Amino acid sequence: MTDMDALEREMTGWRRALHRDPEFGFEEVRTAGFVAEVLRGLGLEVAEGIGGTGVVGTLRRGSSNRAIGLRADMDALRITEAPGADWASATPGLMHACGHDGHTAMLLGAAKMLAEEGGFDGTIRFIFQPAEEWGRGALAMLDDGLMERFPFDEVFGLHNMPGLPVGTLETRGGALMSAEDIFEITLTGEGGHAARPHVGREVMVPACALVLELQPIVARRLDPADIAVVSVTELRTDGTRNALPGEARILGDARSFRPEVSAQIETEMRAITAGVAAAHGVAAEVAYTREFIPLVNDGELAGEMLRAAGPVSREVREMPAPMTASEDFAQFLAHVPGCFAFIGNGEASAPLHSPKYDFNDAALLHGAKVHAAIARRRLPEAEG
Repeated sequence: MTDMDALEREMTGWRRALHRDPEFGFEEVRTAGFVAEVLRGLGLEVAEGIGGTGVVGTLRRGSSNRAIGLRADMDALRITEAPGADWASATPGLMHACGHDGHTAMLLGAAKMLAEEGGFDGTIRFIFQPAEEWGRGALAMLDDGLMERFPFDEVFGLHNMPGLPVGTLETRGGALMSAEDIFEITLTGEGGHAARPHVGREVMVPACALVLELQPIVARRLDPADIAVVSVTELRTDGTRNALPGEARILGDARSFRPEVSAQIETEMRAITAGVAAAHGVAAEVAYTREFIPLVNDGELAGEMLRAAGPVSREVREMPAPMTASEDFAQFLAHVPGCFAFIGNGEASAPLHSPKYDFNDAALLHGAKVHAAIARRRLPEAEG
């Protein structure tokens, strides 16, 4: 049997080493090499370079032809870490601000438990994915033949959640996380001197008007029964203190759970933009792309995840409603059924994507045990 105290110490060492050396999406060369080395040391079959920098480890036991996937993400964010921890990022401007270092370490811990103890009949694919934050890593692995080269029937993933007590797991069947659409609206007019606004066609006033006019899309144009968010996050111009801008760019994102709602948001945005631009005599262009698809858990497998996690968790909860954050794991669920769940990172944890965030090492063993538990539940050993 695996020495759990020793495993926890080893996972903590892995996690802190990964935290010191963060890498951005599709640049996780050292991280992938670290993962591959650990997996090979456990005796797994290892394939590298899947979708660029992805890694897949394969572990087989027994005679069943069933296979499941367990997934972790590896990439960091372009955020400068607040000083403090001895294991803080050694790379300026990059940090593990979403806990992917912890996700990687706890899946490696689950691989060690399952390699040493067995307790399942079938094949487990340990999927270490690049570029989750981009919303591109899962697609890159899939486009590189992940399902054909390393087939699996179901897939499961975990993500830490600040504010949730350590040892707690929660998930739900059906919609769990939203789609994310990205928009960029460009207004073009004619800039000029701030003292002579009547001479040109400046774009600051129409840009500010448009920011306000986009808000009623959710409040007045969509069915109140549909969950949606439209957020303007940036307003950039080529103006300066005494010069009116001739170009303005409005950037942001939209969240929804149904393709029909996403399509309506885009339609309304284009119509409102055209109207505001016409009213102010400027030109307008809208670029609208769909980055993340909705994450929809299989109902039966969400129940299986809750039942598997029960004996190895302090508490399991069924989430009452979905959230409007997005997650690249959804791309795997478009190919096979599965379940994504959240584990507690502690009530005192800083928020995700904060310069003060850090994965809670006390959650590592819980995550590893949940991974192992769902693998054994979905690939049970034959009786007798």
